[in-house]
Formats: sequence, structure tokens, C-alpha cells
Amino acid sequence: MMAGDDSAGRPRAARRARWWQLSQRWRMVGVFEIDSKHEFYSLTSMMKEGLQACIQNTEEQDSLTDAHFKTEDVQQCKGFEMHAFAAPVFSALRRSLDISEQEFLDSLCSDANYLQFISNSKSKADFFLTNDKRFFLKTQNEREIRFLLSNLPAYMEHLEKYPHSLMVRFLGVHQIVVPNQLKKYFIVMQSVFYPDERINIRYDIKGCEVGRWTDPEAGGEQIIKVLKDNNFRGQSIALGPEKSWFARQVKADAAFLQELNVLDYSLLLAHQPLHQDELDGKHSFADLILRTTKSLDLEDHPTDPDPSHVPLLHSRSEDVQDGAGCGSEGPEPTQETMCDVELKEFHEHNRRLLPNFKNAIHVIDGADRRYFVGIVDIFTVYSLRKRLENLWKKLRFPGRDFSTVSPVKYSQRFCRWIQQHTQ
Repeated sequence: MMAGDDSAGRPRAARRARWWQLSQRWRMVGVFEIDSKHEFYSLTSMMKEGLQACIQNTEEQDSLTDAHFKTEDVQQCKGFEMHAFAAPVFSALRRSLDISEQEFLDSLCSDANYLQFISNSKSKADFFLTNDKRFFLKTQNEREIRFLLSNLPAYMEHLEKYPHSLMVRFLGVHQIVVPNQLKKYFIVMQSVFYPDERINIRYDIKGCEVGRWTDPEAGGEQIIKVLKDNNFRGQSIALGPEKSWFARQVKADAAFLQELNVLDYSLLLAHQPLHQDELDGKHSFADLILRTTKSLDLEDHPTDPDPSHVPLLHSRSEDVQDGAGCGSEGPEPTQETMCDVELKEFHEHNRRLLPNFKNAIHVIDGADRRYFVGIVDIFTVYSLRKRLENLWKKLRFPGRDFSTVSPVKYSQRFCRWIQQHTQ
């Protein structure tokens, strides 16, 4: 009998082993582990060591001042310096996303190697991922870094006004300096596509047509194919009740970028089907309480909150007994006032009910699909060079939509594409 059990167990163990191997292969599609033989091993090792020193030496601030936006901290490491720009500001931004410093440190500075991200992008920058794929590190040139830092107060003000903005979250700006050898700027960002285990298709949307097609078969299996606008024809982003919120937020974010005189930004988009347990959980009252608490950014995050103390729930819980609703008879005056204030603030800042998810800012659940969305690539300014490029493209592509247009036209066209492709 024991022998029979052993023989029956072996095929199951073999199947589990094969599944694990397949999942690992799928996890590594489009990325390469940066081991000691990799050309970027030295650079990424310096990134890790320097980031650890910077994070551990960043002091938490109760409130930000103008001076915090101008700080440049230097950590002396073995053979190089690590510069951290506006560190208190980015630390505050991480806290607003419920990313603790320890969590950030564990992901960026673990013993596991970084991953090199390989895609069909035309960018000349180098892209790296933490081993858990939660954070992106991207090299930038000095002009782009100066542009980001000079507009950092406006960026933070926009995120304060719209806490659920679709803008990519920058979580650190740094420079590695090796005397007489190397000066390399890089930024740390929250990955839009996290977690990506079930994502098998990605899009980069600009709202135009010229040069916006990618051959899905080109480049080989080891490159992540990021498809473009023309690949998306005949499809839609099915958000249901979230459609109007999505359109409003894209409009607000595009207006902000227009004020910065920026063009050529993209909406990163991916989706995956929701599993049955996710569909069931989405409609449970316990999940609604957690999502509401998360979405209101309350100071207290109880694991089992009393619904009567979560104001937004009052307007969404007609099923709840004992008169928990905001409009129920006989509420105490102070409770009613709190409810009104929270709801007003909720709508004024275009908040939404975030999913109970690690990467909630970039995740929107439709009726049966989970969408990952984020606005990225915000460093292209409408300079004299871009104006001349606009004139040249008008001659070459008369009557057609191309990416290099004025920020006003780019913003309007971008929003129009979103409106036309969302339902």
C-alpha cells in the first residue's frame, strides 16, 4: 500500500516541478538576471549599496518645506559616492503610498540580483527591475533630472490635489559618481505592471497613428512586446462605472503636463481576467470596508473597522442594519458633519474606491478584467527642436496624426483617445 502511495505521489510531484519551471520561465520573459558576469553587475551593485546608505540615512519629516526640495545628500561608499536629491520629499511620497522605508529597503537592497528589462522600446535609457519586479530603476540624462527636480514642487502639489492620479510615482532621484570614471543619474519608480505574473499583453498609448504599430512576432521570445495604438484597434477599456472617473483623471493629469509644456507622454496599459475569487471578493462588504479605509487615506487602518466610523461607507451601505447610512434618521451632529466633509473631500480630489491591492494606484477593476494603467515618459519638453520636428512632420505626413505636436493639441488628442476607447 505504501509503495502504491509513493508511485501515485511521484507524478504529482513531477507535475508540480514542471509547473514551477514553466512559471519561472514565464516570470523571466523579457528580463535577464544581472549576475556577476553581466555587463551591468558593477553598476547595479553600486546602486544597491548606495541606495541602502541613502534610505537608512533619510530622516522622516513631519512636513515639507521649500528647503527639502533642494537638498542633495551625499553618501560616501567604497570607491564611489551616491547622491540623493530631495530625499525627504520622496520619502514623504513613499509614505503616502503606504510603502514603509523597511519595505522599500528590502526590495531595492535584497541579496537577490536586479533584473535587466528588455523590450522593443526605442529609449536609449537602461531599465532595471528589483528582483520582485515591484520597482523600476531607469538611467536618465542630466537635462531630464534637472527638469524633474525643478518641477518637483508642482508634481507633489498635483499628487496632493489628486491622490489617485495616474501619473507614475517617482520614489527617488540619485547620481552615482566614480571619481574620474563615471557620473550616472537614475530614478526609482513604482512599476505600473506589478504584480505581472498574469499579464501577457502590454500597450503604450499616445493617441496618434504614425509609427504606432508593433509587429507582435518581431524580436524573438525573450523580448517583452509593448504594443501600440494601432495594435489596439477594435478593442476597448471596459471599466463600467469607473469610466467617468478614469476620463476625469486622465484629463486632469494631461492638463498638468500641458502646463509643464510637455508632450510625447504615454498611457501604459495592460489587463488580465479576474478570477472567480477576485470577482466574489470585490463585492463583499468586508472588502468594501478595507477599500474605503484605504481610499480615504485615514490615519487609522484597523483590520476590522467599525463601519459606522468609515464615513464614505454611509452613502454606499443601504443593506446595513442599525441605521449606519449617512442619511439615516437620528445621527449625532458631529458624525453627520464628518461624513459630509469626507464625502466632499473625496469628490473634490477625484478619489475612487481603490482595490485592496499592493499597487492600488495603478490598478482599476472592470466588470471582469483587471487593468493596469499609468502615465509615463513625462520628460519631453516642446523645445525649439521639437517645434522644428513638428514642421517637418507636417510636410512628410500631411493630414495624419503624429506624436510631435504642441502640448495643447497633444493633451486634447490624448484625452479624446481615452474617451473613445473606454466603455
